[in-house]
Amino acid sequence: MRLSRADYTEMPWANGKGRTVELWREDGPQGLRFRLSMASVVENGDFSLFPGIDRVLTVLSGPGFGLVGDGIDLRCDLLVPAAFPGDVALRAVGVTAPVEDFNVMTARELPAPEVRVAQTGQHAPPQGGRLFVFDLASQGLEISEAPVTVSGPSLLVLTRF
Repeated sequence: MRLSRADYTEMPWANGKGRTVELWREDGPQGLRFRLSMASVVENGDFSLFPGIDRVLTVLSGPGFGLVGDGIDLRCDLLVPAAFPGDVALRAVGVTAPVEDFNVMTARELPAPEVRVAQTGQHAPPQGGRLFVFDLASQGLEISEAPVTVSGPSLLVLTRF
């Protein structure tokens, strides 16, 4: 299955201070199970809380920023996946220019997804799960349970649930 920006849904942030573009979402009886989204971080400020959710954020463009909170001091840099709990109060700090990021949110009871950057021509087998291939140039999303050869620089999200 292939999706493009026309298939995505835009919505306000849970904390009301920005907007998110939701690419893919799966819910279960207890609510959110898995979600892929993009957002812009344009100023220092609080991140939304998502109880019971683990997150992986990857900066797609811009200079990056820091995430700080209770026992967490994390740097979010260009094309480096950064994992953190969604239910810890965190603030974006050191935002000097707009940053676009890609978010993977997973219910904590599910196996953690693998998130990595792939280059043109790399072969990406799903290894018994589903593979989400986010093309960095077109911002299209391919979802596959079969091996995929990456056609351009991409962000890969492998799930095993």
